[in-house]
Amino acid sequence: MENIGREELERLVGINKVNIFYHITDVITSLYETEQIWNNGGRKWTYEYKFRKSGKTLCAFYFKENTLGFMIIFDKDERSKVEEIRNELSSDVLKTYDDAQTFHDGKWVMLNITDYSISEDIKKLLFIKRKPTAAPYGK
Repeated sequence: MENIGREELERLVGINKVNIFYHITDVITSLYETEQIWNNGGRKWTYEYKFRKSGKTLCAFYFKENTLGFMIIFDKDERSKVEEIRNELSSDVLKTYDDAQTFHDGKWVMLNITDYSISEDIKKLLFIKRKPTAAPYGK
């Protein structure tokens, strides 16, 4: 699937969420060398924007009418690391994490992105998934 234009994303989820999406993707691309792939969003979403390296997904954004989602999947070892940083995460992120369903391949956490405050939590969760390949900014 080819790149989805900014105007299309703004029509779908609104300018504020698109700005947050680009802010977070800038952070991710500054920290990790990954391939970014646009896909159809399946039955529940319109679009998916996935970050992958060596065939493994780091995380993905999902878009549908007025909604921007961020998916990150934690395996058993990663879940124990999330437990170690619980006191560093916002109550909204913790509730979403706690309520997320665990499958055979991990705990699938879909965060609803509504404002910039979630950016730091996303960074902390990504650091659990994979060590940055570049120095994180703000550190």
